[in-house]
Amino acid sequence: MPLGGRAGARLTSRLASAVSRMTLIRLIRQTPEPAPPVPRVLGVDDFALLKGHVYGTLLVDVATGHPVDLLAERSAPALVAWLHDHPGVEVVCRDRAGCYADGAARGAPEAVQVADRWHLWNNLAAAAERVVARHRGRLGHRPPPAGTAPPGEPPAEPADQQPCPPRQGRIAQRTRQRHAAVHDLRTEGRTIMEIARELGLARNTVRRFARAATAEELLAKDGTGKRPKIIQPFDAYLRRRFAQGCTNATVLWHEIRAMGYEGGRTSVSDHIRPWRQTALPPEPRPQPLSVREATAWITRHPDTLDEDERIALADVLARCPERERLSGHVARFAQLMADRRGYELEGWMRAAREKRIGELTSFVSGLRRDFDAVRAGLTLPYSSGVVEGHVNRLKMLKRQMYGRAKPDLLRKRVLLAA
Repeated sequence: MPLGGRAGARLTSRLASAVSRMTLIRLIRQTPEPAPPVPRVLGVDDFALLKGHVYGTLLVDVATGHPVDLLAERSAPALVAWLHDHPGVEVVCRDRAGCYADGAARGAPEAVQVADRWHLWNNLAAAAERVVARHRGRLGHRPPPAGTAPPGEPPAEPADQQPCPPRQGRIAQRTRQRHAAVHDLRTEGRTIMEIARELGLARNTVRRFARAATAEELLAKDGTGKRPKIIQPFDAYLRRRFAQGCTNATVLWHEIRAMGYEGGRTSVSDHIRPWRQTALPPEPRPQPLSVREATAWITRHPDTLDEDERIALADVLARCPERERLSGHVARFAQLMADRRGYELEGWMRAAREKRIGELTSFVSGLRRDFDAVRAGLTLPYSSGVVEGHVNRLKMLKRQMYGRAKPDLLRKRVLLAA
């Protein structure tokens, strides 16, 4: 099947009679599907038939890990119809999509809906990143590599330093125009789907613009600083060896390769070329800390941070009281999720609102709209992890089938393989 039936056609030519590859594919399409039992715990998620335009729905038995059905559309009526035809579902695991929440409530009103924990944590991490980005002017610098002497301390930044000026450029201008257009249409009472059709945007994009109070929230999410080069951890060693008189790029490349460097010799040569103009390499400049790095430290388990990262995180939090308050709420939510203490969710939401952090308040409002499912997700052992695995498998099958990945043939490959 990944080769469009060609391998099967070659095999039949060596047997009793030759069969064309199109005939084999037609026979697969005509193969009857098994009737799996109705799952007690149903996992629901979407997958892209045409990314950004056409989506389907994947249904999985969470208890056994086997796919149950593929629906050709992502909508509440499609899920409602399936649940009416297959009564007996007791638990529905889903993401935060409103259409699945509505479909499960109408199709199986007695079933318990469980919001997936990964999506909850991802939503909180996105809110935390927006908070960090809003104060990105006070992030400081990256810690020096382990085992190297730190460069001179950068001058202390004033505590009342203002955030960086608004971003400019073509993308920033387009983002502000789209944000204004989406909010104008929302003020007129238009739905998300109507706005998406009128502006020619994806539904999730329109929802993201609608949830953002200002366009600057969307622009701040990009973070600061470029991704560090793979040679950066070896910069201090190269400077020391260059100062000692070893200026041969090939020799230096072999030395750092033994230390774990995976790049090429040309990168080493390019890195040390500016140093050849002076007798000694210039002092390394402190690398600015990026929004993504700071957010990763805030959202990671403290035991996974090394000593340098813990010191740098303490500096990041000390530079901004709002980030320090945010860090405490993120840590407490992580404990609720890890220990399944869903009964404490109400208290956490109330405390988070009292801190008056706009992005965190928006996250809490989203939890309030889906409170029962979120509390169940933080209490029950079920999750959508097995469903996400099958979605990734669907992506692989689509790549194998190229232009033949129509819903009916894709459905056969998924259900018959299970």
